[in-house]
Amino acid sequence: MKYLIWFFFITSLVFLICGFILELPFSKKLIGFGVLGLFFIVIPLFSWHRWKDKNPKDYMLNKENLDKMRERESKK
Repeated sequence: MKYLIWFFFITSLVFLICGFILELPFSKKLIGFGVLGLFFIVIPLFSWHRWKDKNPKDYMLNKENLDKMRERESKK
């Protein structure tokens, strides 16, 4: 999965760079495909890969987690 994310990231960057540097009739399309690749493929895959084994409730500010934080602060 990590290599697939890197592949799409590098491909999107190449599209962006080629779109800005080369003066082709379809250079704006290259820039568009680069942006679309980053925002619709790379970022969701990266987010899913990083969060797949984590519990989101551990990162939410609810009463239990606030009490745990206060206990940790009072111990210091």
